[in-house]
Amino acid sequence: MDETWGLTLMTKVELVVHGDDVPAITELFGEVGARGFTAVPNVSGLGHSGLHQGRLLFNERSALTYLTVVLSPERAPALVDGMRQLLADRSGVMLVSDTWVSRPEYFR
Repeated sequence: MDETWGLTLMTKVELVVHGDDVPAITELFGEVGARGFTAVPNVSGLGHSGLHQGRLLFNERSALTYLTVVLSPERAPALVDGMRQLLADRSGVMLVSDTWVSRPEYFR
């Protein structure tokens, strides 16, 4: 495993998706072996489809949610492939990057 400064290289996947898609995505996280994730509901942003406000309209599923998950580089391709399929006919953004963690056992 690559190590720098005593840290371990992992893969971070960040998503901004419609709240209705969160259950399917978190299920996918579990299927690929992710041990946890962070979800921030009601995010705001400006994208190609316009401005999205972070306030609740009717319920949590009516707004955008930011999700981030960190997993081993070996598990990342399965998640990326699954997310690409899920986002093929839905709006959403996926960012994938290398990240360095101090406690790799939390993510394996």
